[in-house]
Amino acid sequence: MSVQSGAVQARASRPDWYQDVSKYQQPDLAKAIWQIVNTFVPYIALWVLMIRTVQLMVSYWITLALAVVAAGFLVRIFIIFHDCGHGSFFASRRANKILGYVTGILTFTPYDYWRHNHGVHHATVSDLDRRGTGDVYIMTVDEYLAAPLWKRIAYRLYENPLVMFGLGPPFVFLIAQRFHRKGAKPRQRYSVYFTNLAILAIVLVASLTIGFRTYLLVQLPIILVAGVVGVWLFYVQHHFEGVYWARHDEWDPWRAALEGSSYYKLPRVLQWFTGNIGLHHIHHVRPRIPNYNLQRCYDEAPAMQAVKALTIRESLKALRFSLYDEKQEKLVSFRSLRVLPQQG
Repeated sequence: MSVQSGAVQARASRPDWYQDVSKYQQPDLAKAIWQIVNTFVPYIALWVLMIRTVQLMVSYWITLALAVVAAGFLVRIFIIFHDCGHGSFFASRRANKILGYVTGILTFTPYDYWRHNHGVHHATVSDLDRRGTGDVYIMTVDEYLAAPLWKRIAYRLYENPLVMFGLGPPFVFLIAQRFHRKGAKPRQRYSVYFTNLAILAIVLVASLTIGFRTYLLVQLPIILVAGVVGVWLFYVQHHFEGVYWARHDEWDPWRAALEGSSYYKLPRVLQWFTGNIGLHHIHHVRPRIPNYNLQRCYDEAPAMQAVKALTIRESLKALRFSLYDEKQEKLVSFRSLRVLPQQG
């Protein structure tokens, strides 16, 4: 099936409720501005307070405690960045891009480069034949069993929680995002260069004012904690018990949105800090819905409420699942491979 004919089929098979939720896509300037104020002001204030705790040589544990709270606001800044990438935070494309670059610098993420990769993720989520860009990669059982030993070892390391959530976040945000993939378009490459230069400029200014050591003692714990939270959120959004995956010929974009993306029900405080991103199934149905409209969409659209909620306790099960079994159509653990020969 061609891309064009596939798109036609997808449009023709849109559910009745799809058009009904389009009204939530309308950006609200007042809500957007208020979100900027209630996110950036506390974040900056916490930065100043952390600098003072370092300069006054009070216990670094106090600085770290403040860093955890600041990391929560940095996660919220990333959600604003994310919305700008979808062109949903403001009605103005230019305003989205400007704020996207600013928030991208703060989160160490190149705007246009990330925007492209994330767009690919949305177009290919839950498609087994189009994995590898903007997603957390997963192997099928058959692929894993057929892989050479070195690749299986590498994949096991990749799936190890200590690597995924320990080494992974600093690698992604501090190292990997300083480079672009081969074949990236000029705009994507320039966004990487611009973000790197802006980060370098901030480091230089900080070194000449508060000192490089103070900058590191403040910035590193914030970006590391926020990175761990961000990677975990992205992981459980598409990696949970009952998640939908399919080969491209059978791939259904609506099932991918509603069953391949989780409704991660978080406590109200955590939902606020994460900018409603737990309502991820709605986001994949309508990516242009700004984060500040997601909860209202859920409350008013019965079809969005039909998705089973994923609790924090249930989400921890995701750590056991490392492979997708196409025969059973579900995620399985490495340990489950021991019984496969008996099933055959």
